[in-house]
Amino acid sequence: MEQEVSPASRRVATSDDLEVSTYLEIAKEKEGQQPLLQDAPKGKGEAVVIIDFGSQYSHLIARRVRECHVYCELVPFTATWEQVASLNPRGVILSGGPASVYEPGAPQAPMWVYQSKLPVLGICYGMQLIAHQLGGKVSPSAKREYGHAVLHQNDTNAPILADLPTSLPVWMSHGDHITELPPGFRALAYTESSPIAMMGSDTMVGLQFHPEVAHTPQGIDILRNFLFKVCGLRGIWTAENFVSQAIHRIREQVGSGRVICALSGGVDSAVAASLVHRAVGDQLTCIFVDNGLLRRDEGRRVVEVFGRNLGLNLLHVEASERFLRRLSGVTDPEQKRQVIGDEFIRVFEDQAAELGEVDFLAQGTLYPDVIESQTAENQAAAKIKTHHNVGGLPASMHLKLVEPLRYLFKDEVRDAGLALGLPEEMVYRQPFPGPGLAIRILGEVTQDKLEVLRACDWIVMDEIKGANLYRELWQSFAVLTDARSVGVMGDFRTYGHVVAIRAVTSQDAMTADWARLPYEVLAHISNRIVNEVAQVNRVVYDITSKPPGTIEWE
Repeated sequence: MEQEVSPASRRVATSDDLEVSTYLEIAKEKEGQQPLLQDAPKGKGEAVVIIDFGSQYSHLIARRVRECHVYCELVPFTATWEQVASLNPRGVILSGGPASVYEPGAPQAPMWVYQSKLPVLGICYGMQLIAHQLGGKVSPSAKREYGHAVLHQNDTNAPILADLPTSLPVWMSHGDHITELPPGFRALAYTESSPIAMMGSDTMVGLQFHPEVAHTPQGIDILRNFLFKVCGLRGIWTAENFVSQAIHRIREQVGSGRVICALSGGVDSAVAASLVHRAVGDQLTCIFVDNGLLRRDEGRRVVEVFGRNLGLNLLHVEASERFLRRLSGVTDPEQKRQVIGDEFIRVFEDQAAELGEVDFLAQGTLYPDVIESQTAENQAAAKIKTHHNVGGLPASMHLKLVEPLRYLFKDEVRDAGLALGLPEEMVYRQPFPGPGLAIRILGEVTQDKLEVLRACDWIVMDEIKGANLYRELWQSFAVLTDARSVGVMGDFRTYGHVVAIRAVTSQDAMTADWARLPYEVLAHISNRIVNEVAQVNRVVYDITSKPPGTIEWE
């Protein structure tokens, strides 16, 4: 269990528990024999399945595995073998989670994890789950261990600890601990508060700490050891490999069908459009929808840049009025996203009807969009917010989706863009949300508010670029709050809008830190906004990281 100590509870056997005798029988099988599950089709060649038990760090495990050039996917703990077999997995990672393994109804690892004879790495809750399901004992700790700890090796020959010092700093976050090892396991390391901080058998390893977080400096080395020394992987998943595989999959999916692609001007849709174009050529028509929620002069620039650089069939659709009409009176952020997602699809379906027979809609959906939008798929994880291109899509949509980037993080999309030969100014463009300025205006979206925000955002971007900070930041933008404040200008009282400036650094938008912008830059931004945008008389700077906040305000 992570973070909170649960009350002691007697273990209740569940149908998901794997009998100890079954595990021992599996463990005794000779090396080289086929796994019990022999029907795995050939898939991506090298892949790892990460089973998510609801940890706040689960997505970081996926990020670290991808950094090792190994393909992985995050799946809910309810995933069946049939749902993961197409990946042809070579290893399994069990994430942390907020539950206690001994509590009734606590999430369990599915039996195929153990039956497959695949190498397994359990992290925190995942380690406790291995112990619990295979005959060990997990109990509440007298003292919760949260924060920095020093790990000391018991077994310096364990492959998972190869080339690592005998003592190293790690990050702990748990309230339960293993008091009895399961049969066939041995203790590999300990900390002052955890006598069994690591355990292992021939193919299974458990870590009580979190190797995926930055607070465990050599955690990436531990993960590499698991991937390369325990699983025997080579780390062959590269941007070039992804591009060739994606083009092949798109051709298989689309066949002779026609595709329209939602082109927004950002790197995600640009890379998605490029992949589809490489795959099916003139079967693709790109549609750029001006929804009235764009930044200043963005519509003209998108048409010029993408027409010149990509050479695509591009339709420019002016739809500002219909989007603003749908958003009239809407103040709830989730409803805004759903309304915008629904109206986008309506526009595309209207355009598809004019084009004739169209079968597919291509989108630049990314993995963080999917992870943050998941709800019932993983009962152990909480929904953060619905992304307009995931949870905002209407159930009645007639077009089938083509989402070649659905399992990529943003930096991987940029690598793919470079592999496709896209220009750097396009590839390294800061992300812009699909719902546009609608989620940077708190409260109802109106034409007047949009014009105020566009003016402020233009100034922010101009100053950031002028200070040569653009490429250093993940995102930088202005937010029009729903607050008003009293000010004084020219000896007169004013009552104007409060604008917030947001600038963050990040790798993939799943976590982010507020950027320490130079005071001079902040001063220039503030002075220009209050002097050039008459409706604004106060500028504030958002110094909230993610978590606990999100990057966008809505």
